[in-house]
Amino acid sequence: DFDIYLGRQLISEQLKIAENDIPEGFGKPELGPITTGLGEVYQYVLHTEPGYDTVYSDMDLRTINDWIVIRQLAGTPGVIEVSGWGGHLKQYEVAVDPHQLNSMNISIAEVFEALQKNNENTGGSYIENRYNTYFIRGEGLVNSLADIEKIVVKTENGIPILVRDIAKVQFGSAPRYGALTWNGHGEVVGGQTLMLKGENSYEVVNAVKERIEIIKKSLPEGVVLESFIDRSELIGRAINTVTKNLLEGGLIVIFILILLLGNIRGGLIVASVIPLSMFFALGMMNVFNVSANLMSLGALDFGLIVDGAVIIVESVVFALTANTRAKNPHLKIDEIVEKTSTQIIRPATFGIIIILVVYMPILALSGIEGKMFAPMAQTVSFALIGALILSLTYIPMMSALFLKKNIKSEITISDRIIAVLQKAYDPVIAFALRKKALVIVSVMLLFAMSLFTFNRLGGEFIPTLEEGDFALHQILPPGSSLAQSVEVSEKIQEILLSEFPEVEMIVTKIGTGEIPTDPMPIEVGDIMIKMKPKDEWVSAKTKDEMFERMEEALSVIPGVTYSFTQPIQMRFNELIAGVREDIAVKIFGENSDILFQKAKEAENILKRIQGVGDLRVEQTQGLPQMMVTYERNKIAQYGLNIRDVNLALRAAFAGEKAGVVFEGEKRFDLVVRLQKDFRQNIDDIRNLFIPLPNGFQIPLKEVAKIEFKEGPMQISREDTKRRIVVGVNTRNRDIESLVNEISEKLDAQLDLPPGYYIQYGGQFENLVDAKQRLSVAVPAALALILVLLFFTFKSVKQGLLIFTAIPLSAIGGIYSLWLRDLPFSISAGVGFIALFGVAVLNGIVLISYFNYLKMEGVSSVKERILVGTRVRLRPVIMTASVAALGFLPMALSQSAGAEVQRPLATVVIGGLITATLLTLIVLPVLYGIFEKNKSN
Repeated sequence: DFDIYLGRQLISEQLKIAENDIPEGFGKPELGPITTGLGEVYQYVLHTEPGYDTVYSDMDLRTINDWIVIRQLAGTPGVIEVSGWGGHLKQYEVAVDPHQLNSMNISIAEVFEALQKNNENTGGSYIENRYNTYFIRGEGLVNSLADIEKIVVKTENGIPILVRDIAKVQFGSAPRYGALTWNGHGEVVGGQTLMLKGENSYEVVNAVKERIEIIKKSLPEGVVLESFIDRSELIGRAINTVTKNLLEGGLIVIFILILLLGNIRGGLIVASVIPLSMFFALGMMNVFNVSANLMSLGALDFGLIVDGAVIIVESVVFALTANTRAKNPHLKIDEIVEKTSTQIIRPATFGIIIILVVYMPILALSGIEGKMFAPMAQTVSFALIGALILSLTYIPMMSALFLKKNIKSEITISDRIIAVLQKAYDPVIAFALRKKALVIVSVMLLFAMSLFTFNRLGGEFIPTLEEGDFALHQILPPGSSLAQSVEVSEKIQEILLSEFPEVEMIVTKIGTGEIPTDPMPIEVGDIMIKMKPKDEWVSAKTKDEMFERMEEALSVIPGVTYSFTQPIQMRFNELIAGVREDIAVKIFGENSDILFQKAKEAENILKRIQGVGDLRVEQTQGLPQMMVTYERNKIAQYGLNIRDVNLALRAAFAGEKAGVVFEGEKRFDLVVRLQKDFRQNIDDIRNLFIPLPNGFQIPLKEVAKIEFKEGPMQISREDTKRRIVVGVNTRNRDIESLVNEISEKLDAQLDLPPGYYIQYGGQFENLVDAKQRLSVAVPAALALILVLLFFTFKSVKQGLLIFTAIPLSAIGGIYSLWLRDLPFSISAGVGFIALFGVAVLNGIVLISYFNYLKMEGVSSVKERILVGTRVRLRPVIMTASVAALGFLPMALSQSAGAEVQRPLATVVIGGLITATLLTLIVLPVLYGIFEKNKSN
């Protein structure tokens, strides 16, 4: 909730302070674009059509991307930055011949200075000539390679030495730290649009796609722009899943209402609450800026929403039927509806309020889980508030207006269904009332067994969303060249495309792009695999099975390790723990060598644990370097200074910018460096000539020690301490149990020096945080439910009695997860929260009627139980069945996004089955035990 612009300002102030401690010559820290790790909403490649391969080089494609595509995309609403990737960045290169320099006694610094002095424009104010003003403008910018060749570097004996005399002037490219390959066809160019933080990704992607269609028309003939990651496709699939589930759930609820209510008009009145409460919820979502997405709409159960209306309409229909049978024509329908609604409205209202209360713990979640589930709780709450308002006003009015006063007492399908259920239920309740102790003990044992099962379920933060596309990492040994990484990526693409017909497109991003939002060394590549729809797969049926098949196929390439994940999941994991894998085993300590050694030992231990899929040790060691160590005595002896020597070294090999060259609107760097043949090996560094103050030159090896050394690849720090990460991806196992086993094995087998310690990050970390918050918020909500029950019944005893519905419902929720082999997750936890509210509502319906019968003069407790359960069997069955069956499409769905909804729906359906059965059996038994029978 912190203001992003104020945050950037505060950090910028600290960065200015930090710059004072950074030596000159190093890059200065700067803030990246205002986006997040999930801001890469649209990614594309630029490649050539068949037959145009020789027309456009990857440098040409890079220029087209930078100056046509990116410049037009950058103005798209919601796009904060467009990052280019791959290709050679075009430069005007002055490739110096060191032998010519030496023979003419010219230094690189002199070439550099000459280029700077001969590449500029100027203004000379203006001259007035009577009625006209003439502005003076001097144009000295170079416009072509020929202009650069003609620049004078030095004059010897009246003879000018030109740039072309000591160098080749040509088009070159900047040193590359990344590349992009596509479908096994070699290097191409691409880019990724970064969305402004807080924007609507669906709207931004659609705006980008509209702009892309315009850009395609301006591309040169033979150049193709093609997307490989389009977030709107996943969003569209997820929204289709939500729409389909809501539609199917709504139709099921309406069917059950009409079927069990036995009155078509009454069923339609209740069903009309669904669209009206939905409209109310959408209006409130707009007011509170809650977006419609997989999470906010995914857990919306129309059966849950209409529960209050079901209770009221069922009571009204029952009262009208009783009035018809009693043949009492004096009572008007308004009076009957008013009397019945007034009688039932209190427990129905409190029931809906209790369901609202149980969603409060979800609003207490923070961090990623809060961002994901809070919109869902808000949307459900909005819909319930709308349903509550409708139940208090609209439902009684519509009942009085449209229901018939004289309802025929003929036997309906609903009556036959309830009669069958009643016939089966009567001997069960009779047996339960005779064997109270047996019933109570059996239920307690069942609950204890469910708790034991719950502890063995395992856990994960949230179920992994199947995105449809895959992401792999190719990891080569440290020090591998960019050319080697490109070659390996092409082999990987060829194997996957030839052996897996499910693969549509493969793009590999190697190293780091121009805007380093995702910095990687050049030996690491992100392989993005665009897959066909899952129903077209033939090589495997599941994601994990496909991963295993791909890993097996790629094992023929030696020296490469892989990590399998999905594009958004990869970024999601990075946001959580800074690593791309599901679990981050972080080892903290002081010495980088010891940290790397212990990480490799940990890797060997983890390999043998079941459920460990991919393993990756953060590469902090093994970077091959050509180290130039200056000898201070010789530097002083020759009268040199380090800065001048560094300038010569940097300019010769990396290239030093000497200005810019304009081609219309395009601008390219003008750089000076040695010719390619003279910067191939360590001897070229040793033989680099350094100018002396007296005009002579000496090779660099005279003043420096130059040798091969291994240096650190990177130094990672967290909370001011050095650390190394062992990344673990899970395969066919839940995260919680795997982390527990990893912790046990490392504690027992990994010997760490004093001051070194291990922490665990990733999704497991968020699961622990969410559990801790829920462990406080859920008991608080349950306590509030008890208070509400007390105010409803004015009795602590009866409040506790109804409260027993919560553990009774948990039994079914736990066993349903176990039967479907689903671990506990925050999604399942939200399901338990929703379940508790409905379970309590059924208890309220039953106990409130028992109390009504008591007020009507039924003194026998047993008679109250038998009459009350017979009358309230229909509404209890209806409220439970519409709530449970409303979730059925979510529980059975296999489409995009269903993974997140499935545990929630499974818990509610399973819990309501046991809650309904046990409420109809155990609650009357407990009522019989605790309610004193005054007639006896």
